[in-house]
Amino acid sequence: MDFKKYIRDVNDFPNQGVVFKDITPLLLDAEAFQKAAHALYDLLKDKKIAKVVGLESRGFFFAPLLAAKLNAGFVPIRKQGKLPYQVERVSYALEYGSDTLEIHKDSIHPGDKVLVHDDVLATGGTAAAACELITRLGGEIVQCNFLIELDFLNGRNKLKGHNIASLVHY
Repeated sequence: MDFKKYIRDVNDFPNQGVVFKDITPLLLDAEAFQKAAHALYDLLKDKKIAKVVGLESRGFFFAPLLAAKLNAGFVPIRKQGKLPYQVERVSYALEYGSDTLEIHKDSIHPGDKVLVHDDVLATGGTAAAACELITRLGGEIVQCNFLIELDFLNGRNKLKGHNIASLVHY
């Protein structure tokens, strides 16, 4: 299936000059949504995964579906101050400023095989920060999965050493 026809460009969002890849049309179409979930699963179905980590917020659309298909647990990574229990946190640089991600300290155990999932791999900063959190807790990252990869931003460079899979490339 050509998933690109379900992804629309939104100019100047969230900032002037940015072309945002909006996956809402894909989510609205039941067939496209299901096929995307199956295609993401096909990228890793032969791997042993204990936990699927979804990154706030659009990583939450597919990560729980993948966790269910893999018979794995789902772990949310959220922006600072959104998780109610003891957290591990990491701050990282953005193009304009910085941000902080958090994960519950008890969500990943040493030796857990982990899949990291987010909707878009752009510059790689958010995914790299998530990988750092998982590694601090003793998790072993099996793969980083993305619905979309913006190849021209070279986000893979920040994820060197990790297996990366993406469904759609721009």
